This record gives sequence, C-alpha cells and structure tokens, in this order.
Amino acid sequence: MHFRYREYDPSADQRRRMIEQLKRLYGELLLRAAGDAEQALEWLRQVAERYGLFPEGMTIEDVKRLLEKERLVQRGADGSVSMSPGGERALRQESLERVFQGLGKDGAGDHRVASPGSGHERLPETRPFAFGDSVELIDPAASVRNALKRGLPSDLGGLSMQEEDLEVHETEHLSSCATVLLIDLSHSMILYGEDRITPAKRVALALVELIRTRYPKDSLKVVCFGDEAWEVGLDDIPRIQVGPFHTNTRAGLQLARDLLRRERRANRQIFMITDGKPSALTEPDGEIYKNPFGLDRRVVSKTIDEATICRRHGIPITTFMLTDDPTLVGFVEQFTEANKGRAYFAGGDELATTLFVDYMKNRRSRR
Repeated sequence: MHFRYREYDPSADQRRRMIEQLKRLYGELLLRAAGDAEQALEWLRQVAERYGLFPEGMTIEDVKRLLEKERLVQRGADGSVSMSPGGERALRQESLERVFQGLGKDGAGDHRVASPGSGHERLPETRPFAFGDSVELIDPAASVRNALKRGLPSDLGGLSMQEEDLEVHETEHLSSCATVLLIDLSHSMILYGEDRITPAKRVALALVELIRTRYPKDSLKVVCFGDEAWEVGLDDIPRIQVGPFHTNTRAGLQLARDLLRRERRANRQIFMITDGKPSALTEPDGEIYKNPFGLDRRVVSKTIDEATICRRHGIPITTFMLTDDPTLVGFVEQFTEANKGRAYFAGGDELATTLFVDYMKNRRSRR
C-alpha cells in the first residue's frame, strides 16, 4: 500500500463546497422552472452573481460544462442545454435523500404492523412452532431455554428437546401496494407568493425513486388535476406546472379510482396533495361547471360522493392539505369521514416527512 501526502489546501475544500452548493441550487431551480434547464441555469447565473456564489474564476459556462461532464445535462445540435436522463435520476435521488434526512431529524422512522404475518423480514418476537413453519425461523436460544425449563431426563443424562419446546421468529408481512398520487395544479398552488407546487413535485420524485429502488413490486401513478384530470408519466414529473385552472377534485379522484381498478394488488390507496377547495365539476355532457366563490354545495356534495365510492371499493384517501384555512377544515373533515381515510394539514416543509411516514406505514397489510 502506498500513501501520497500533500499540503492541505483549505481553499480547495471551500471551492468543492461552493460547487456542490451550486449543483443543489440548480436542482431546486430546475423544479421551479418545470424541467427547463436553460431557464434554471439563467436563474442560477443571476442568483450566483448577485450573492457571490461562484468560486473564483468560475462562470456559468463552467457550470454548464461541469453538469455536462457529470451527465446531468445534455446539449442539443443548436447548443441548447436540456435535462438528461441522468439528470432526472439525480433529481429523484437527491429528493429521496432530502426526505430521509427529514425523517431522521424528526425521529418518525418506519412503522411496524401490529399483526405480524408471513413475510421475509424477521422480527425479534417469537411464538410456538406450528406445523408448516420454516426451520430457518427457529430461535435456538428460546427453544433451548424451554427444554431446560422441563429439566434434564435422568435416564439420558443430556438435553431432550421436544416439539413443544420449539419457538420460531415472527416475520413481517409485506405486500405489494398500488398508489395513485393526485397533485393539484390549480392556480392557487402558487397564489399569494407561496410556492406549493415545488414541494409537491419533490415528494413525487422521491416517491418514484423509493419505489423503484426499494419496493419494485409496488406501483405508482401520478395524476394531475385542474379543470380536468390527466395522468402524467413518472419521467415527466419535473416538467409539470401550475396553470390558470380551477380545482376539479372529483375528476382527479375518478381517474385515480379507474387506474387503481386495473391493479390486482392487496393494498390500493390514493394520496392527494392540494391546497384548496373543489371549485369545478365535469357535467354528464362533458361541460365543466366552475364556481370559485365559497364552497359550492353541488360541487362539494359530488366530490364527497366520489370519496364514498372510493371507500366502497376499498380505496382509502389520504389528503395532504397545504393550507390551514379555517373555511376548508370542515370540508376536509367531512370528506375524510365519508372515505374513512386520513387528512393532514401540512406546510411545504412538512409534506415530504408526513407523506413518507404514511406510505411506509400504509403499504404493510393489516390482518
């Protein structure tokens, strides 16, 4: 083994930290720019020049070359820069890391199921051996203790173990889970200077990365809703953006329920991220009825009816309300009661932690 020593250069470490800071900032701006790398880099240049974030001698062109070298962006024939597949993957990974850092700080952790079952993750709890149990699950220490409690037989002069002495470890029951993530794209998601869509997109990216890397047997679909509802490809999540839409919650739930109906899985669920009241409704003739003023009784009742239908199909809805407007509390409570689901009033910073804890808990089947 050979060692090479050189004089410590604190400026080199500082330069590396500044470059990493620029890359993280680029990722945040990329989400805000709906996946437009050129726009994100232009915003990065403005912010970095204003606050002195560039290391000495570095320009935005150097940043572009660095991102291209690391395959986070790609150049077109006309020299324009766009997000590469590697850049999309890095964005998902970075989102997932941020979520789990939040979980660690909050101490929320993973939730265990009260009723264990058949699975592949061994638990410390044990139970008496039953016919059909795998011998690999036998707890030797507990089994020997049980045999010793009966005492040593005088005629054999050694330890005698019988079937009733055997104990086996419980295993955690894991089952596949089908999830539809509903994201509100109505105009209120960026109203009054509050950016609620960026945290929603970051959560969606992190959830995609979690399922692809840790739970590949699970399925995730993303549905956006405004005046209407439409499915979004998982690779297109960074590019979704808010529009001049009303909130047709019922249409989003109907599409989500239709997608889950095709899934043959033990657990099916809907996660809905929204910040406003339902204000639109699709009529039987295809026309869209809109009323942004107050809580329209007709719109609210049809939306709650859809929550009831989801409950009858065994599809719980978890609502993440990104506002604490008192006028919406009553509607959310009524909606949640109709579905027998759950509701959280969470700010943008709390959304990721809250949603992930709920997902990790909910994907484990109840018996």
